[in-house]
Amino acid sequence: MATSFIYKSIDEHGQIKEGIFDAETEREVVQFLRMKNLRPIKVETQGNTKNKNAKKSNKKSNRRANSSTNDKSILNADIKMFRRKPKTKDIIVFCRQLYTMLNAGMPLISGLEVLEEQSENDILKETIEIITDEVKRGKMLSATMKEFPKVFPSLLVNMIQAGEMTGNLDDVLFKMSVHYEKEDKINKKIKSAMIYPTVLAVIATLAVIFMLTFVMPTIVGMFTGSGVELPLITRIVLGFSDAITNYWYLFIAAIVGIAFSYKNIIKTKSGKRAKDNFILHIPIIKKQTIKIMTSRFIRTLSTLIGSGIPILRALETSADVTNNSILIEGIESVSEDIKRGKSLSVLLGNLQLFPKMTVSMINIGEETGSLEDMLAKTADYYDDELEASLEKLVALVEPLGILFMALIIGFIVIAMMLPMFDMYQTI
Repeated sequence: MATSFIYKSIDEHGQIKEGIFDAETEREVVQFLRMKNLRPIKVETQGNTKNKNAKKSNKKSNRRANSSTNDKSILNADIKMFRRKPKTKDIIVFCRQLYTMLNAGMPLISGLEVLEEQSENDILKETIEIITDEVKRGKMLSATMKEFPKVFPSLLVNMIQAGEMTGNLDDVLFKMSVHYEKEDKINKKIKSAMIYPTVLAVIATLAVIFMLTFVMPTIVGMFTGSGVELPLITRIVLGFSDAITNYWYLFIAAIVGIAFSYKNIIKTKSGKRAKDNFILHIPIIKKQTIKIMTSRFIRTLSTLIGSGIPILRALETSADVTNNSILIEGIESVSEDIKRGKSLSVLLGNLQLFPKMTVSMINIGEETGSLEDMLAKTADYYDDELEASLEKLVALVEPLGILFMALIIGFIVIAMMLPMFDMYQTI
């Protein structure tokens, strides 16, 4: 027996379309809307529309007493000052689950309500709640997400906007879940590679401080009382030891001041550019930095082009994802040339920031009409290359770190032992 369903959908121009359709199930309504090139937002039985969410509305009535604008500003402030913003893992789950529900024919609002209940991150849960309310009022999903830059990356918002315009929101969400899974994998590799050098540096620092503040004064004090003149190296180390012991708070203040100044300097455009340029000229780190930058840029560009984003906008967004000001400025400088129809591979090659293989692969993709596939294959290649490079870097840092620590501690030990040798010679 047919039932009357009330539906709300988005057409190919982003306009809201509402109506009533008689069918036996909600799935038939969804199939009907998709045949008409409409993206379903809400499908409800006509008789149950008013009572379906009554219980949930009562539960949220206190929060909704405040204006939507206040909710957004308070939530953004909470993320900035106090509460933990969603991690990449949370964004992956958001994209993957919403894709699965939309692909199965579930309306967008129903999918958002399910995500709200299942989200483990409090900030993300509250944000989805606000977004669901806005979408129910007829607002575009991407437009609402854009108001929460601390929660949703700009890349995800732009991609969802493109998906809404083209009617491929579920496909876009799937691509973004894969994209962020690979991004999360790279970040974990980088953090894993930094664990050993960080631990080694902390241990070396603590060992030096212990020797300077406890061991050095005790041993050298014995020779000072005997009237033996201390060697120059010993006097220098002993002076540094006294400074740390008596004025330790000045050292802490200096470290905090330097860290604070550095943080503020790199927030400026010139400071950020100087830092990125310096990193690209460090011999050991340069290769790894280029591979990380290339992998992120190429993978993002492949995803954007495959989703129908215009090339100029795709290039700018891909450069922003790398967070490298040198590359961002380089892409801005070639934008006009791309508008004039010049080859992408030639222009990227002129930047001299990407490996020659990357430029060659892009050139082949342009000539064969398979640029998206070539970009994806190139990104996968550099993901594997990055893993191998990070392993080599860790293997190199380990002996260098031990050697550096040995030189520092050895210098302090020599400074302590020299007075003893001088005393033996005097005797």
